[in-house]
Amino acid sequence: MSHRFTLSPMVAGAWRLAEWGFSLDQRQAWIEGNIERGLSSFDHADLYGDYKAESLFGEALARSPGLRERMQLVTKCGIKLVTPARPAHGAKHYDTSAAHVRLSVENSLRALRTDRVDLLLIHRPDALLDADELAATFEQLRRDGKVLHFGVSNFSVQQFELLHARIPLVTNQVECSPLHLDAIHDGTFDQAQRVRARPMIWSPLAGGGLFTRQDETAQRVRRVMGEVAARHGVSLTALALAWLLRLPCRPHPVIGSRRLEASDEARAALGVTLSAEDWYRVWSAAAGREVT
Repeated sequence: MSHRFTLSPMVAGAWRLAEWGFSLDQRQAWIEGNIERGLSSFDHADLYGDYKAESLFGEALARSPGLRERMQLVTKCGIKLVTPARPAHGAKHYDTSAAHVRLSVENSLRALRTDRVDLLLIHRPDALLDADELAATFEQLRRDGKVLHFGVSNFSVQQFELLHARIPLVTNQVECSPLHLDAIHDGTFDQAQRVRARPMIWSPLAGGGLFTRQDETAQRVRRVMGEVAARHGVSLTALALAWLLRLPCRPHPVIGSRRLEASDEARAALGVTLSAEDWYRVWSAAAGREVT
């Protein structure tokens, strides 16, 4: 059975779900609220919340089974943390072996109370990654109906190409914001356009640093973005997301906030189309120079 890959334009991030202290009612309200605001894709990883976040999310899904058909579930694996939650882990390390990936998927399916994951990502590049073995593992997971699509996270252009040559990858989830420009210039987004694999973006607001950092670059970026945002009649958050959405690789920013108001601001970004001039105003403020 073929499944067309799709994510919502913005993705709701569940990284801090275990930290928020939400009751079951609040978790369900957060999930439903994001879906109502157009953030129907949810980003997880097995290790989030000390391996607890997926289960907290899954409890809410089990309580309202109809929610599953209204969303896309993304999760990641491949990092082993040293924690009482995983007593067998003797040292923090990466593991992309067939056995670990299969075990991670089974654990995530059980925790999330679902029969399939829409998108599985390898969380970090692994120096011991065997591309043939991992591609075969992915193919088997797809045949079993447990994972529909595959991608990576934090991979370089070369690392992405190695695995993509064995099995089609649909995304590379990387960090990008007006305070973190690497993916724009190191070939990551050029590759995304070339293979038509829309990237996901983590920390699109620089982990809040866009609003709180006091260094010269951050203050300069805030000032210029504030001017552009005012002309467009949107918040600084919406403008920052619109700046990323203007990229021709058509990225999916991940919004990891407990506040549904943040999802409202994210949705507002979809209504903003920046001119090339305004986009480069922000870029110049971030780079500290004009284009040459």
